[in-house]
Amino acid sequence: MIYDLSLHIGYRYDVPASGAHHILRLLPLSLADRQRLVAGSVTVDPKPDETSRFTDFFGHPASYVMYRSPHERLDIRMQARVSVQAPPLTADFSPILAKLPEELADCWSLGPDSPHHFLAESPRLGIDPMIADYARAEVKPGFTVRQIAEAICARIHTDFKYDPKATTVDTPPLEAFSLKRGVCQDFSHIMIIALRSLGIPAGYVSGFLRTIPPPGKERLEGADAMHAWVRIWCGETAGWIELDPTNNISVGADHIVTSYGRDYSDVAPVIGVLKSYGSHQTDQAVDVVPVKSPQSPAISPVS
Repeated sequence: MIYDLSLHIGYRYDVPASGAHHILRLLPLSLADRQRLVAGSVTVDPKPDETSRFTDFFGHPASYVMYRSPHERLDIRMQARVSVQAPPLTADFSPILAKLPEELADCWSLGPDSPHHFLAESPRLGIDPMIADYARAEVKPGFTVRQIAEAICARIHTDFKYDPKATTVDTPPLEAFSLKRGVCQDFSHIMIIALRSLGIPAGYVSGFLRTIPPPGKERLEGADAMHAWVRIWCGETAGWIELDPTNNISVGADHIVTSYGRDYSDVAPVIGVLKSYGSHQTDQAVDVVPVKSPQSPAISPVS
């Protein structure tokens, strides 16, 4: 699939900010045999006093913007075209849980993709006893690592209700776990803690998800969303797989990767500080639009 992406994030400050520093991680990644960024740009308004680009530890291209002058608003826009293929479906070559430590011990890499970075506590995620008990209940005799991950993914999808009003971006995972409500960030964080508590490396994936309108309904502009899901290391042979606990599915061609990290703090699309006081308003709109292939003419509806 080829998609045209557009994202707008707008901030409106009650009191003008006298200065600000922001890091932006918005462009989709290029990933071998799966996803290719054809073209893309990130713009901000008003024009920053200083800008620079860098690549972070996990290999994400990021932009740094800095303002010295007072400003009442900040508008961030991203546009990109990206080609996406669904990860291939493969047989389950992951080991049983008891064998996973041996395969981890054989992994000597400490590069960005090393499973060792995704085993311990991370800035937003500690190991919680309640979530650990929740995870252990899904471990059946003879289950492979992949079967355990799929079982926990399905359990979260069944037990939790999607409710965007129940939590915020700063809600601790244990609070969302107690509420049994939240959004994709909450479900992904809970699943990561659950897997790590069993000794299974797990990380956070930030990106975009194409949404399909109900039959007979027109697609609404700006109705798509940024999304989050989980990647799981399933041993030396199987490597990394990705599961979406919000929808209880394996990641496919409708999932577009922006960044990988240990938790949300590593992949936040916009993070920074500003000099101001009072409150501010935020709005966000996302469009994920499939591009028709010239080899595939549009089909007229049957009347």
